[in-house]
Amino acid sequence: MFFETRSALKFDVFVTIPRLKPVGFPNSQFPIPHSQFPVHSQGNMESLTSRMQGVQSPIIPVVGELIKNSPGTISLGQGVVHYNPPPEAIEFLPKFLAEPANNLYKAVEGISAFLTALAGKLQAFNGIEINEENCIVVTAGSNMGFMNAILAITNPGDEIILNTPYYFNHEMAIAMAGCRAVLVATDENYQLRQEAIAQAITPKTRAVVTISPNNPTGVVYSEAALRQVNQICDTHCIYHISDEAYEYFTYNGVKHVSPGAFGSSKYTISLFSLSKAYGFASWRIGYMVIPKHLFVAIKKVQDTILICPPVISQYAALGALQAKEEYLQSNIGAIAQVRQVVLDSLNRLQGLCSITPANGAFYFFLKVNTQMDAFELVKRLIQEHKVAVIPGTTFGMDDGCYLRVAYGALQNDTAKEGIERLVQGLETIVRS
Repeated sequence: MFFETRSALKFDVFVTIPRLKPVGFPNSQFPIPHSQFPVHSQGNMESLTSRMQGVQSPIIPVVGELIKNSPGTISLGQGVVHYNPPPEAIEFLPKFLAEPANNLYKAVEGISAFLTALAGKLQAFNGIEINEENCIVVTAGSNMGFMNAILAITNPGDEIILNTPYYFNHEMAIAMAGCRAVLVATDENYQLRQEAIAQAITPKTRAVVTISPNNPTGVVYSEAALRQVNQICDTHCIYHISDEAYEYFTYNGVKHVSPGAFGSSKYTISLFSLSKAYGFASWRIGYMVIPKHLFVAIKKVQDTILICPPVISQYAALGALQAKEEYLQSNIGAIAQVRQVVLDSLNRLQGLCSITPANGAFYFFLKVNTQMDAFELVKRLIQEHKVAVIPGTTFGMDDGCYLRVAYGALQNDTAKEGIERLVQGLETIVRS
């Protein structure tokens, strides 16, 4: 028995190799005739989807459906920016079209010109040097980078430490991989508790995840805190997965720090994205900086799921990296102004909500002083006050009523109207 397989490096290569008989199957039982496959009745069809039944449903489409059914709703929900990619990104598209071979599969890790440009950006902005110890892998967004990392470093039953509140897609990816998320609470200001992280490590622990600037809280972790996490991971020979999708979004003089710049990169995995800073959400381009010893494992994952990152998107991203400094400065400066509008209005809720200072990303994470269920509050805000936010339960916060407020998609006029609806809605619903 033979079958054909594909080698997806740069060209399609078809080779014929023998199909191996699994250990333990006598010749008479392999392959199993179609007639001998077990027949599943409608009553036990649930057994076919058991893996995904243990994974929470994404909240954004659920809230999106509520918004769709309440026309005129202003969304403070999804974490996107209001502006478009830089013109340099679009200007690079004819270069993609001019190369006939661009319709073929390209390198699993990304095209060489883009990898070179990323190495320059990482050195200049993040202080990360690409050398013989590490390498870059381009992905279809940083969520894919996280999934790549989890599949590459774990076996089913292993543990990954998440700091709560966590990013819901991280928790979902861990569950999909058959692993267990170990939750470590942050402090009252959503900052890391390094001693608690260290105490949560077991023989099954494979990584600690940090997100700075943070989604959903907007806080930024200090260099000292991130260095300590790196040291904890190095001591225990586990990985520090650093999600830095919001690296450019910091305010009030706060600076972003990349753990990958701290020295040895043996146990540091860094995740980046163009979705936020460059308005690239639908173009699906992110990238990872990984220890070189993980490269083969990561390539196996990515070749199976993606084959190669979308080449047209890589060309656009290559153009985006050549945008003038004013592009990021003006757009993030405008978001900083919106942030202040939102913060000024939220401060009117003192006593009704706890509002933690946040100098990064484009989120505030509110604790509402009510016994009401967070999702029920979100539904009422949409249906009765035409404003949408995200419930804290989807970020692992079940010990109270929490809301994530996103302001990146807003401009000054919609920000004022949207946040006014939120403030009035909370005052009306919670105090009624």
